[in-house]
Amino acid sequence: MIGRPISLRASDGHNLTAYEARPDAPPRGGIVLLQEIFGVTAHIRSVCNGYANHGYHVVAPALFDRISPGLELGYSKDDAATGRAMRARISWEQVFADVTAAQTQLRGSGKTAAIGYCWGGTVAWRCATQIENIAGAVCYYATRIEPHVTEQPRCPVLMHFGDNDPIATPDHARQIRAAHSDASVGIHTYPASHGFNCDEIANFHPPSAELALQRSLAFLASVMN
Repeated sequence: MIGRPISLRASDGHNLTAYEARPDAPPRGGIVLLQEIFGVTAHIRSVCNGYANHGYHVVAPALFDRISPGLELGYSKDDAATGRAMRARISWEQVFADVTAAQTQLRGSGKTAAIGYCWGGTVAWRCATQIENIAGAVCYYATRIEPHVTEQPRCPVLMHFGDNDPIATPDHARQIRAAHSDASVGIHTYPASHGFNCDEIANFHPPSAELALQRSLAFLASVMN
């Protein structure tokens, strides 16, 4: 498996970069992998490679290219503030156009799922509710999801939250459970804080990250059939 940077073109004419990772064998499906508020960082590229090693064709669109092409932030408080400011300048219509461009790149690889982290977790949720031809969505500690909790997913959704997360809080998980009592939205919580899947920050919690990964892989296998 070799990952590489690629170029995509959205339906509104915007050109953006993305990171693409392909498996060595025929893919089990496609994944649009959605960044944190820090960009398509080395960590996000590593996550893409991991899913490719599990047999999936993965594309991570650089959503910040709308404002600052090629931007990759660190994990400091100042970087987080910059990321939040960047996010606020990008409309949902632009995000959906970039996701759809990534979907196009995945054509021929089977069904497509969305997986996102932090801001990307909410993007993945809205992919499930707003975008056609998404077979399933996995949302890790989705931030600023409150305005969208009552939207109805068109496909199965799996969500991961940390019990000690001050940003994507347990109350957000409870709101989603209350709004979606059927089995189409599965929610798991972990003894961890925000960003527990990211091995480049202090909040990284290996047991929670591994369990969430195994649950995500099982979910993908079920929705890609």
